[in-house]
Amino acid sequence: MENMKEIKIEKITLNCGIGADQQKLERAMKLLQIIAESKPIKTVSKKRIPSWGVRIGLPLGCKVTVRGKKAYDLLKRLLEPLGNKLKSRQIIPGSVAFGIKEYIEIPGMQFQRDVGILGLEVCVTLTRAGYRIERKKLKSGKVPKRHKITREETINFMKEKFNTQILGKKGEVQ
Repeated sequence: MENMKEIKIEKITLNCGIGADQQKLERAMKLLQIIAESKPIKTVSKKRIPSWGVRIGLPLGCKVTVRGKKAYDLLKRLLEPLGNKLKSRQIIPGSVAFGIKEYIEIPGMQFQRDVGILGLEVCVTLTRAGYRIERKKLKSGKVPKRHKITREETINFMKEKFNTQILGKKGEVQ
């Protein structure tokens, strides 16, 4: 039986928020498909903001979710443009989020003429065995506080598994 306290990556979500420009949206979808090797979906607006020209149901961005072993390999590649360094404010209990300004910084990525230069946002969600109890529909329960992933455990996971340095407020290594 596996260790119940062992932390794993549940999913990595890659996100490109473009705005109302449909040509940029198609380029962003092509980029995410190249990086994640799976089909992205469009994200649509839920609110109407007339001053920005946004209406309900208008596609504003795209995202793709990666799970399993593929997620570990992808995260290793995505941390390299940052020099395996994360700021402490990019880490919250149970997840890590950071941005990549240009996709050509990712190892193994070639410049795509039809995509141009785009950036993306990466969100890593961590989990433990037993978290399904909260999400299931029948007989759902609560995960006790002692079993939830703390910020320190998230930092230790990133340090151990991905050899990541965590920078404090003034840039010093923690």
